[in-house]
Amino acid sequence: MKTKRIAFAILILMLMACNFVTQMIVPPTITPTVTATFTPAITSTPVASQFVPAYIPSQCANKALATIAPDIEHVQPALSVEANPPISQVDQLRVFLDITRDVERVYVYPDFNGKDWQAIKAKYRSKIQAGLDTEAFYQEMQAMIAELGDDHSAYLSPVEVQADDAELKGQNKYVGVGILGDYDVNKQSFIVISTFHGSSADHAGIKSHDSIIQVDGLPITEEPGNRLRGPECSAVSVKVQSPGEAPRDLMLMRYQVNGNETVDARLVSTTDGSKIGYIFIPTFFDETIPPQVKDALNHFGPLDGLILDVRTNTGGSSDVLYPILEYFTHGRLGQFVSRSKSRPLEIQANEIQNSQSVPLIVMVSKGTVSFGEIFAGIMQDSGRAKIVGETSLGNVEVLSGFDFVDGSLMWLAAETFHSAFSNANWEQTGIVPDVQAFAPWDTFVFDTDPSIKAAVELLGHK
Repeated sequence: MKTKRIAFAILILMLMACNFVTQMIVPPTITPTVTATFTPAITSTPVASQFVPAYIPSQCANKALATIAPDIEHVQPALSVEANPPISQVDQLRVFLDITRDVERVYVYPDFNGKDWQAIKAKYRSKIQAGLDTEAFYQEMQAMIAELGDDHSAYLSPVEVQADDAELKGQNKYVGVGILGDYDVNKQSFIVISTFHGSSADHAGIKSHDSIIQVDGLPITEEPGNRLRGPECSAVSVKVQSPGEAPRDLMLMRYQVNGNETVDARLVSTTDGSKIGYIFIPTFFDETIPPQVKDALNHFGPLDGLILDVRTNTGGSSDVLYPILEYFTHGRLGQFVSRSKSRPLEIQANEIQNSQSVPLIVMVSKGTVSFGEIFAGIMQDSGRAKIVGETSLGNVEVLSGFDFVDGSLMWLAAETFHSAFSNANWEQTGIVPDVQAFAPWDTFVFDTDPSIKAAVELLGHK
């Protein structure tokens, strides 16, 4: 069973998900119904802590240190967000009709991906006619689009649209501990991809490749979101394990963190005197990423080789992808093809230092999705880069967004991508590396990363 990607930061108020390919912005995966308030139905009894948080922000400095009892955490939501505006049955039907019309007009698969769309429509219309409250309606519309089964198309409620807009602009405001990671159901652990600058996890020294193996003394037997989130200035204890090291206990304070995702840019240690750069690009769903990549390239100066790591990149926005493509390639790269027409992908060069000519390696994995795959595929197919890692899963439909009168939004698979350099079908094959070199994310650190080692060798250095 493959690891399940949780592309939400534990610090956020609601589950965010895989960032998918889209022309503008990318929706999160369907989320559970959002509740309106933090329900005080059961009084949380403070639990005395045996140690103190690694960092306490000023807004929490004069508050009594307390955790939330694990049994309380399991019986009620730790935190919730603003409710969606009420929507009447008449307006529910209006939105439903708009959704189904757009699916029938634009969906990239004329056979509705092999699904009985008429039966699906009838089922959800009857649910609306039988009566749904606001949150149930949005949950049912999410479920309806999910039944198309393409793993990309999704429907967002109005409050989720607002959260997505903030995420794309790098203006997230989260309450939590500040971790972005993957839940591994087999290992019963939460594997850290990155931490947010200034967050509780950052101050505690939690790093990429660490694993959280317990929360408040309990094993992680399910997605840990509700157990790591919680009211501001409450505390949570975690057991963290770094690759090759003994587990350690930490206490983290939950508090609001504002900010964006960051790239990891550094030089790779070599023994032949070569200057090899490394840039980890976590997402294409944050408009602050291109200038971060530009700054890294300018900081490096001319390079003998460059490794671009998109192993955990689940896609995002063309507004983020295209500027990054401009740093490394140019020309007609392919075309996006819908039911009735196609449009070219053409990129103008924007060289930073020697970024247009530097030998490139792009690293991919099963966690590379959507625009992450298209980026890697273009680089490989054009001969601009070699690929190292493991074969991606193949999920490259391109989404178009449809706004509705209630403020909700549907992202619908409306196009596929055809390379200008071959007849490759990445949806079927995924992106196949030139060199297979992969290890689970929680088994290495930067200096022992087998994919980086293979990349340096493929560049002809050591």
